[in-house]
Amino acid sequence: MEIRIRLFAGLRERAGAPEVALELPDGALVSDALTEMYELIGDVPVVMAVNRDYADRDEPLRAGDELALIPPVSGGALVAAHVRVTDEPLSLDSVYQRVRDPRAGAVVTFSGVTREVAQLDYEAYMPMAERKMEHIVLAAIERHNLSAAAAEHRIGVVELSEASVTVAASAPHRAEAFAGAREIIDDIKAQVPIWKKEAGQWKGTHPPSRPGS
Repeated sequence: MEIRIRLFAGLRERAGAPEVALELPDGALVSDALTEMYELIGDVPVVMAVNRDYADRDEPLRAGDELALIPPVSGGALVAAHVRVTDEPLSLDSVYQRVRDPRAGAVVTFSGVTREVAQLDYEAYMPMAERKMEHIVLAAIERHNLSAAAAEHRIGVVELSEASVTVAASAPHRAEAFAGAREIIDDIKAQVPIWKKEAGQWKGTHPPSRPGS
């Protein structure tokens, strides 16, 4: 089967192209693709994404998949991201401090608060929720050239006017910071396994199926 390998920054320059085709046997995993690409990757630490969703080495691949190999982001840090799911009160200052960066000329913050009802009750599948949030934040950093980004989500009872989710994104320019913050909050609401109980009913996210499934 054939898959596409997307390359960025130094890896793209090494290959002389932003994308290469790779032949793999049926049933191959991401780790098999990394082995085949070893001469190109060398000692560069990479994060992997399959069809724009961050993936582990044991993720299975299918014909036509796109595997992105993402090297360290600008400034040399592989992870300029912070995520947290907690039952403690949230603070915009907390995420703001997480994304301060001397390269950034803009910092955008967002706070989603309880409105119109006395309280909301949130529940999360914790290990998966934090992992998915991290994937979302890392993807936004790469796609919008952010300096750093952070997201925190509350679980348990959140009273009227208290924050249930906070997001911050920093970037050299305001357009990228706004776009990155908007993407992070939209994707958290759409994809992360967190549910809220409102007016006696549980409402949750419904992660979309992976392309090709």
